[in-house]
Amino acid sequence: MTNPNIRMGLQIPSFTYPGVANDDLFETVASIAVNAEQLGFDSVFVMDHFYQLPLLGPPDHEMFESYTLLSAIAARTDHVRLGCLVGGMTYRNPALLAKTVTCLDVISRGRAIWGIGAGWFEQEHLGYGFDFGTFTERFEKLEEGLQIAKSMFVNDTTTFDGKWFHVKDALNVPRPVQAGGPPVLIGGSGEKKTLRMVAQYGDACNVFGDAPAVRHLMEVLDEHCARLGRDPREICRTRLGTVAIGATHEQAEDVLAARFGMRPSEASEDIRQLLATRVIYGDPDSVGEQVGALLDAGLDGMMFNVPNVHDSDAVALLAQTLRPILAP
Repeated sequence: MTNPNIRMGLQIPSFTYPGVANDDLFETVASIAVNAEQLGFDSVFVMDHFYQLPLLGPPDHEMFESYTLLSAIAARTDHVRLGCLVGGMTYRNPALLAKTVTCLDVISRGRAIWGIGAGWFEQEHLGYGFDFGTFTERFEKLEEGLQIAKSMFVNDTTTFDGKWFHVKDALNVPRPVQAGGPPVLIGGSGEKKTLRMVAQYGDACNVFGDAPAVRHLMEVLDEHCARLGRDPREICRTRLGTVAIGATHEQAEDVLAARFGMRPSEASEDIRQLLATRVIYGDPDSVGEQVGALLDAGLDGMMFNVPNVHDSDAVALLAQTLRPILAP
């Protein structure tokens, strides 16, 4: 297993940009990734979805197929790591998924991260004809898929006969560039299932929540590691959240209002509490303090999505704020 040592990641959550037509859309996304690399982000992630998510936009907003996009970005960048944050095991046969992630690793010369989770967005399963299943079934599929893919990353052939998936003498040639395969990042905050799988199969985890919630989740992960005999220091611990930064607090609220249709200062107490678990916003000093508190809760690094990620000045201000805190 290989700790990917993520410190400062950028997730691109949307592909709908003002004034950008379809024939210019990839160039816009590629420029965001190249800009992130030049600004010091060590990793770039995209969502593995087929419809845009609630709160981010209507379902029919633009959405790329993730691995095709990541492979194209790999050809434009030099050193940032690339992955889904996170993929859904329900969307692809796991043997095909292992082959796809391996292809990204070869194209990028060893920069792939395999971000994976159980899947949750029922609407796109119904639309595409993917079996959604129950909560328990999705996690059973996740665990079987992890076993298949991790075997295919290192073995000449893989045979697996499970409850949900069956492969026979599955080949994976060429092998991944990274010895042992791309690092496995498992996303989710479930204490019983997800964090146990992180301890058993993962090189990294990605959770949600405010600082007290993160601290609790890291303690739970440590308990799973102790029970399974895993050195907890082998696992890179990260959190994904939205960040809106401005030269002033008011400008940061303007960014959130443009994306979500409301200013936090005008929202109800319930909404403000929800935002506190997912959103960091404010001027550079305030954002730095919030990031520092999350790191103190037990994280090794953080991933950020930016509502106005197409605004290079906003991303540059964020990078300038984060580098003194998150640079290796």
